[in-house]
Amino acid sequence: MSEQQGISLPQLTNDIVKNARKTRLDAFAVALEGWRRGLKLKWYTKDSEHFKDMIVFGVNPPGRLFSLSSDEKTHYFFRTRGDIVANDAVEVASEKDDTKVVLDKAGVPVPKGKGFDPEATDEEIIAYSKTIDYPLVLKPTNASLGNGVVTNINNDEEFLKAMQYVRHELGYDEVIVEQHVEGEEYRVYVVGDEVIAAYNRKPANITGDGEHSIEELIELKNRERKKNARLNSCLIHMDTEILEFIQSAGYSLDSVPKKGEQIYLRQKTNVSSGGDPIDVTETMSKEMKQIAIDALKAVPGLDHGGVDIIANENRSMDVAGVVIELNPTAQIGGALFPLKGKARDIPAALIDYYFPETKGIDTKKSKVYFDLINILEPLENRAALEVEVAPAPMGKLYARKFTVYGTVQRQSYHRWLKKHAMDRNLHGYVKNMVFDEIEIVVAGTDRSAIAEFKELITQYPQNSKVNKVVEENHEEPVTVGFEIAERYNTNNLKSVQHALRKMDKDLKYLTKQKNRIEKDNQHILNSTSWKATEPLRKVKSLVKKDA
Repeated sequence: MSEQQGISLPQLTNDIVKNARKTRLDAFAVALEGWRRGLKLKWYTKDSEHFKDMIVFGVNPPGRLFSLSSDEKTHYFFRTRGDIVANDAVEVASEKDDTKVVLDKAGVPVPKGKGFDPEATDEEIIAYSKTIDYPLVLKPTNASLGNGVVTNINNDEEFLKAMQYVRHELGYDEVIVEQHVEGEEYRVYVVGDEVIAAYNRKPANITGDGEHSIEELIELKNRERKKNARLNSCLIHMDTEILEFIQSAGYSLDSVPKKGEQIYLRQKTNVSSGGDPIDVTETMSKEMKQIAIDALKAVPGLDHGGVDIIANENRSMDVAGVVIELNPTAQIGGALFPLKGKARDIPAALIDYYFPETKGIDTKKSKVYFDLINILEPLENRAALEVEVAPAPMGKLYARKFTVYGTVQRQSYHRWLKKHAMDRNLHGYVKNMVFDEIEIVVAGTDRSAIAEFKELITQYPQNSKVNKVVEENHEEPVTVGFEIAERYNTNNLKSVQHALRKMDKDLKYLTKQKNRIEKDNQHILNSTSWKATEPLRKVKSLVKKDA
């Protein structure tokens, strides 16, 4: 089974973003776009004075806070949200009940409902729920990533169960009760007066092929998600929610769906819990896009952000859709790396908005980037509060790869090559391959500098013997700076790695079998027939003892 992969942006390949995951991916994509346009880039820790007046949520390890500067101005960013977005707007949008009130007053369609503060009793909330027709939704006012959201509540018993779960088990005292609107859910990203991206958020799902079980199809789906730079950190994890959901639909993990049969595994649509982002930017109706634009305009100071909309399929409210949430610090990975459809360049739109003077600089063919892990290391180690990234080489980048065959004193040779590369403003790396083989990549905007460097490769002054140098174009992305990297590629290492992979696979299989047996045993113990035959088993046990 294979999903049709989405079309990614050429300047954001998997190799380039491999060290930036989840919310780090959002920040890295925006920062990289500005840096490639020639803006000065700095990264910060949350202790930096520059962010004392900016609302920043969570613990925020390094990689989420940065600034971009031109000669005239500096803007500060928390992930995708820049300092143009007002703190008052962030506070309104971060509280779902406040958002609902503001949008309703502005005439933006929202589901009928009401927010309750922590002092509200369960009885008050239950009494209000009876004033709205089922199905209902119960959700926290300030949670994220779909945490604590219970949808499609169809009766009093389900509502009481949801109350117990959200308010008492999860501890979200402040909640919203609202009508459940049936329809597809969309994340729309708006900058100013323009919809930049829109994608349909499908709940975690698999499609049958007539051969594999649901459990096997989940594993195959995860293999596809691992190929996607956004989804590789959002795999479909087996849990009680999935088991209960498929059982309520009449399936088990061993069921083999028919070819083409789509089976949903959850109700909530969040990408972080296994949902699929499907690009619909070009096909979304003008009416729906206008609702998203109007929603942001309803909150003064909210110049850009994400708008979550449910399409009102039954048109019970006589509108195209209803807004369920605003997100001023929206994740954009689903738009950058959709499972299906075309990627949308939100980072370019944001840099255009904050630095309009750079609009003419096209980065789509850029293959230069910076190593995020190395850049952030001083911040991670608390050795610094801020780190500036070396400027991006501007202009057309020329890159060559040289494979050197011969014998050299590798460490000193590598240092010698690095010095000459840095002296000529060349970027790239040198690394050992096997035995008498070394790989060198250099890139820069000056072709003559690369030619000079090529001549130096065979002129190492110490005892050495270079038998052959093979030159070719280098098409892969290149990091700024010059790295000395070791690569060990022996047959013994490969054998060990293969053995470890096999052991890991065997362990996963045995663990899966153990969990399956435990589940089956528990199912038997909870079954009516097992409980009904308990007296008979006791009698049989006594007979055996007497014998």
